[in-house]
Amino acid sequence: MYINKSKKIVIKIGSSILITKNGKPKKIWLEEFAKDIKLLISKKKQVIIVSSGAIALGCEYLGIKKNGLKIDKSQAIASIGQIVLMNFFKKIFDKSKIKISQILLTLDDTEQRRRAINAKRTIDNLLAMGIIPIVNENDTTATTEIKYGDNDRLAARVSQIISADCLILLSDVDGLYTRNPKKNRETKLIKTVREIDENVKKYATRTENFYGSGGMKTKIDAAKICQLSGCYMAIANGNHKNPIKKILKNQKCTWFLPRISKLDARKQWIIGSVAPKGEVIIDDGAIKAINNGKSLLPAGVKKINGIFEKGDHILVKDQNDTECARGLTSFSSIEIEKIKGSHSREIKNILGYSSREEIIHKDDLVKV
Repeated sequence: MYINKSKKIVIKIGSSILITKNGKPKKIWLEEFAKDIKLLISKKKQVIIVSSGAIALGCEYLGIKKNGLKIDKSQAIASIGQIVLMNFFKKIFDKSKIKISQILLTLDDTEQRRRAINAKRTIDNLLAMGIIPIVNENDTTATTEIKYGDNDRLAARVSQIISADCLILLSDVDGLYTRNPKKNRETKLIKTVREIDENVKKYATRTENFYGSGGMKTKIDAAKICQLSGCYMAIANGNHKNPIKKILKNQKCTWFLPRISKLDARKQWIIGSVAPKGEVIIDDGAIKAINNGKSLLPAGVKKINGIFEKGDHILVKDQNDTECARGLTSFSSIEIEKIKGSHSREIKNILGYSSREEIIHKDDLVKV
C-alpha cells in the first residue's frame, strides 16, 4: 500500500466533504477524520491538510447564499469564514491532542521560486515540531487572474514543493471512472493510472458539485504535477467515516503512480507550474534538440502566444499545438518576437544589446 511506504502525506478535503448543503460543518465526520490523523501519526507519518470551505462557512455564518457572489464580496466573506473553518478544526483536533497551524497561500506564493522555498521551509519547520499545517488558498486577496480556483491543484503544488510522498484527494466519488458514475451505471472504476493519456483525459469529465470549484479535470491536472514530482496520488471517496483507514484497508479508489525518473526540485517546480504566462511554437528541429537534452534556440521558434517577461514560466509546443516542454524564458515576448527564426549570433545586432543565446536554457527546460 502506497500510504504505508510514504512518510510525508498531503490530504485534501473538499468543501462537499466537510460541509453540508445547508452550510453546516460536519462535526462527526471531522471527529472521525481526526482519528485517522492520529493513526497516521502513530505510524510516524507527517501530515499536511489542504482544506476548502472558508467561503461556504462564511456564508452560513452570515446567513447569506453563496451563489452569485461577486469577487470582492466573496473575498470579504472568506476572511470571516476562514476563522470559522480554523475554529472548527481546532476545537475537534484539540480533543485528539493534535496541534494545528494555518497557512494561507496565493498562486504567486507557489509560482515564484523564492516564495515557494519560503513556504516549504515554514511547512518543514511545523512538521518538525509535530504540528499539522492546514493549508487553504488565500481567497481574501486572490483575484480571478491570480488564483488557483480549486484546491486540487493547490494541494498538488504544495505536495511538489515540500517533496511529499503521497497526496490523497478526498472527493465525493470513489475515484476515476470510465464514465460519470452519477449519470451512468455502466461504468468502471480505474484502479491504477501509470500514464495520463488521451483516454484518461476523456474520462475526466467536469463534474461540479454544490460547493466545490473543481471537478475530475482539476484532479487530473493535480495528478500530472504529482507524477512528475515522484509523488503518489489517490482520488478517494471522503464521504465515509474514517476515509483514510478505509483506504489503508484497500478501499476502492484510483491511484496515480509517479514516473520512474524523478526530477530535481527545481525542475519539479518548473514542470508543476499551473499558470504559464505564454507559449512558443517551435519547429521539428528544435523538438529534436530538446529531446536530446539541448537548449531552445531562437532559430527553432516559429511563433509566440501571450505576453510575458524574462524569467516567466512558458509552454513549448509543436506546430500541431501539442505541448512538449515547459521552461523559464530568458527573453520577454517582445524580444522573442524580434529574434525568432534568427541565429543566436544575430541576437545582439537585432536587439542592440548583449544577452543569452538561448530562448530557454536546458537547465530551465523540462520535457513533458
